[in-house]
Amino acid sequence: MVLTRRSKYALRALVYLARSRGKGSILIGEIAEKERIPKKFLEAILLELKNKGILESRRGKGGGYQLADVPDAILVGQIIRLMDGPIAPVRCVSGSAYAACEDCPDEETCTIRVVMKEVREKICEVVDRTTLSDLVRKDEELRLATRRAISFDI
Repeated sequence: MVLTRRSKYALRALVYLARSRGKGSILIGEIAEKERIPKKFLEAILLELKNKGILESRRGKGGGYQLADVPDAILVGQIIRLMDGPIAPVRCVSGSAYAACEDCPDEETCTIRVVMKEVREKICEVVDRTTLSDLVRKDEELRLATRRAISFDI
């Protein structure tokens, strides 16, 4: 499984909105600039997230986007699935989009399938317990660690 730009940009935008929670609606241009995401691409992503109930939007003065729910209630796995579809390195291990491999002689004894199923389960275990709040905390930790690393105390 390779995370697409759609998922990465969606997650970056959502983390930005989670960090900005309580400040009202945020303009697409601000998110695009701060997160270095192409604005047109971001517009399509945010519209899709709005249509799926992850975001709310307001038009006009004071308009923009904000999270429809608290960051603790939005899971990384949920966003990846919305943007990219099922999380599975091969379709024969997908929980929601199963398809038999055309070139597999015996699915029951396929060692590749067994290993890929374990990979899928481990990925899902992580992304399905990680919330936007967790990403915000991790983001803050990384920013703080970076500031400390470049601090020149005398």
